[in-house]
Amino acid sequence: MLFVLYYFGVINIIGLTIMGVDKKKARKGQYRISEATLWSVAFIGGAIGATVGMFYFRHKTKHLNFKVGLPILALIDLVILLQLV
Repeated sequence: MLFVLYYFGVINIIGLTIMGVDKKKARKGQYRISEATLWSVAFIGGAIGATVGMFYFRHKTKHLNFKVGLPILALIDLVILLQLV
């Protein structure tokens, strides 16, 4: 149980961080983190952090699949987390 909470905490920090890093790279015109990587982190439990990062950094908010998909995944993650606690 403790491992699951730790995992969710770490993977969501990673989700938040990669959204910020990708936004910074976008502003500098640098090589970007792929959308596949962003989605992969969200699918393995980091959707809450990625969603917070998306809105906090105002990144990918014009992409409908991110704007709608990440919050849906975040809700699913939250339901799973609440079932485990």
